[in-house]
Amino acid sequence: MSNGELFSIEPLELRFPFELKKQISCALQLFNKTDSYVAFKVKTTNPKKYCVRPNTGIVLPRSTCDIMVAMQAQKEAPPDMQCKDKFLLQSVKTFDGASTKDINSEMFNKEAGHLVEECKLRVVYVSPPQPPSPVPEGSEEGSSPRGSVSENGNVSSVDFTQASRGFTERSDTQYKYAEARALITRLTEEKSNAIQQNNECHQEPDLLKREGNKNRSGVSFVIIVLIGLLGIIMGYLMRKI
Repeated sequence: MSNGELFSIEPLELRFPFELKKQISCALQLFNKTDSYVAFKVKTTNPKKYCVRPNTGIVLPRSTCDIMVAMQAQKEAPPDMQCKDKFLLQSVKTFDGASTKDINSEMFNKEAGHLVEECKLRVVYVSPPQPPSPVPEGSEEGSSPRGSVSENGNVSSVDFTQASRGFTERSDTQYKYAEARALITRLTEEKSNAIQQNNECHQEPDLLKREGNKNRSGVSFVIIVLIGLLGIIMGYLMRKI
């Protein structure tokens, strides 16, 4: 932190994890070390490249204020990753109860006799955070966990817990797989039964139709026999007469 009379500033430089074609931000925190209201204003040598929120404000006594500085996406990297941009933080005491709307450029005019404190901040480009390292060889998925053995021959409790968890997960997976196989088998059997019942339903009308035709044939034959017998009886009676 700086040792200014009004503000403690952290950090003392703006560090951007530089990446091409990507907007990058970094934070700046101000701490009001006084018992007075302090107004601040942030300036930069390259205002088109940076966006500062807030760039002016009031910090209450013994309070902090966070400032966010965003750098616009860059199309190319500077030589040797060195940046010449600078920021200037100006601060001045103001009256109690002051608010942001009371801030004006005249407050930061030294020539007008105001006691303005200034702090220069430089811009530094740093390497972006690296992705997590790949899984080391030997820890292939599905392999059984191995516990580390201490000098006295006992297995580490952490490794034992991990091994137990792995065994439980595999048991759950095998149980779920068996349940899925049983469900598939049951659905297949139900499908076969449904197809068989559907075929039987189609066959029943044909059977009923054939039975009806057979019954009608039997009735017709009985009628013919009865008519024949009736004719014989009538002939016999006529001869008697």
